[in-house]
Amino acid sequence: MSDPAGLPGWLGPVVEAASSITVHELTRFMPPEDSDPRRGAVLMVFADRESDPTAPDDLAHRGELLLTERNHHMRSHPGQVSFPGGSLDEGETPVEAALREAYEEIGLDPAEVEVFGELPELWLPPSNFAVTPILGYWRDRGEVRIESPEEVHEIHHVAIADLLDPDNRITVRHPSGWLGPGFLIGPERDVVLWGFTAGIIARLFTYLGWAEDWDRARVRDLPDHMLQGVPRGSDLAPNTPQNTRLEE
Repeated sequence: MSDPAGLPGWLGPVVEAASSITVHELTRFMPPEDSDPRRGAVLMVFADRESDPTAPDDLAHRGELLLTERNHHMRSHPGQVSFPGGSLDEGETPVEAALREAYEEIGLDPAEVEVFGELPELWLPPSNFAVTPILGYWRDRGEVRIESPEEVHEIHHVAIADLLDPDNRITVRHPSGWLGPGFLIGPERDVVLWGFTAGIIARLFTYLGWAEDWDRARVRDLPDHMLQGVPRGSDLAPNTPQNTRLEE
């Protein structure tokens, strides 16, 4: 993990948060002491974005996040928007796994990414999966592309400004009755970001003081293509049980 000195100013609050945020501020669940969870890691990639003269003059609006949209025909979580990542191979650290998975999924060169921190390990009870979000800055920005089409449908470069825009915030409703935070992304704002990834983003931005007030009564049902492959007992969110609402 590199020295955060030299990172862009807008990332300063994220660097500080990585050293102070606790698991309880990101999730309601921690792996029980007697559990033996599967372990994984995701790469939360931040990158600079061209300045928008019409955007508010604050640091948070200068960056973007790199997200992937899962293949719509996958057996689990089809079409779900997520950070690149996956399970740890034997002997791997979370950093190594996150960088490897990002390279295998979208061709993100690990040499271009400066890892500057990690968030607490988060537990997904339905699958007994413990995931570590790795924070990286895409310093030497090159090209990314879909390297694993059986896994990745689309790559999304999402401006933080768009994620903070109240017009792009929704409450997502799953047929089970689960309610949680969501975001509308994509050029047409027709891609729903929800579940584990949306929960991390929403709670981190709230912790940073970046989140803006939005209409929580604006509820959107999940599109059909996101429900076709969801298996029984799948992970609906990292920090709320089914049939309850996630509060930020």
